[in-house]
Amino acid sequence: MSASERYPVEKSSEEWRGELTEEQFLVLREHGTERAGTSPLNDEHRPGVFRCRGCGQPLFEASTKFESGSGWPSFFKAVDGAVATSEDRSHSMRRTEIHCARCGGHLGHVFPDGPAPTGLRYCTNGLALNFQPASPDRSD
Repeated sequence: MSASERYPVEKSSEEWRGELTEEQFLVLREHGTERAGTSPLNDEHRPGVFRCRGCGQPLFEASTKFESGSGWPSFFKAVDGAVATSEDRSHSMRRTEIHCARCGGHLGHVFPDGPAPTGLRYCTNGLALNFQPASPDRSD
């Protein structure tokens, strides 16, 4: 995400700081990374949707989550149109950054070493996500 990019949801740094914790702000707005293995979402296996913590956009269906061994929540497919990419050349590496297409929040990176059917691994900071469990079906 560059300073010149525009998104449907835009807020000032002060507004983001008022809505996010310091750690969430660091990840979503300043491209930080949470420590591996620290996200409670690593152990989330219920049906549902993982949403952007910044704007609430659905990003990943729970059915696309898999255990990558990386220490971060990982998915093999994003919701169509929900995740955008850009080149990340930080830390003397060349990677593909993933960010929310609605608010530009930094989510993590995508790598070409995931499982079928896509072969992708969306390695995502848990601090950038909210999990919304599926509603129980009602048969009344």
